[in-house]
Amino acid sequence: MASIKLLGCGLYRRYRAFFAYLAFRFFYTAALLFVFKDPRSVAYGWFWILTEPIIWLFYVLIVVELYSLILERHKGLYTLGRWVLYAGLSLSILISGLALLPQITGGLQQQSRLLPYYFAIERGVDFSLLLFLLLILLWLTRYPVPLSRNVIVHSVAYSILFLSNTSGILARVIFGYNFSRSAGTFFLGIGAICILIWLFFLTPKGEEVRISLPIFGPEHEERILNQLDALNKTLLRVSKE
Repeated sequence: MASIKLLGCGLYRRYRAFFAYLAFRFFYTAALLFVFKDPRSVAYGWFWILTEPIIWLFYVLIVVELYSLILERHKGLYTLGRWVLYAGLSLSILISGLALLPQITGGLQQQSRLLPYYFAIERGVDFSLLLFLLLILLWLTRYPVPLSRNVIVHSVAYSILFLSNTSGILARVIFGYNFSRSAGTFFLGIGAICILIWLFFLTPKGEEVRISLPIFGPEHEERILNQLDALNKTLLRVSKE
């Protein structure tokens, strides 16, 4: 429904990665409901193995797109933050993989041997992206960058969704698969709430409404924005050299 809403009101042009993810998720869910219905089957396992990297890629693209929308007027800061994100992702995945090495044995079936690597990559991607999202939200509480209402709604809703997904992974690691299945209903409910937020609050008019968080006095806000502009110009100049 959210993807149809974005398509109908034309916002898919601005939120391309997010729209593509929602469309992919629709067909992904349909395949699980009508084709790969048995989680214990070999076909389901290979479907999960083949599609999971696509979901990771969408996660990264959505966060990069969100970050670019927040800093669309500060390209220097955006470039720096993007490389920090890529470096953090690589380091987090590497650490997760190294922590997994002592547990990997060669006697498992091919499909089963892939699962530990996938879980390690998933943890690395999710935790690093969650940290980056939280840093973005923290940064927004300190600097009054004018943003559209849609970008603020999208930032908060996606951060909540990603936090719930990462909490589900953490629950599976700490408490085991049976507990994570029980908690899955709760996390699905949070996902449904986020979908409703996107469905009702992402509107064409929301692109025109500009909001600055936090709200400072005019003089204080102007001083902070001038500092950001100066830092942005410096980073742009350095990147071109």
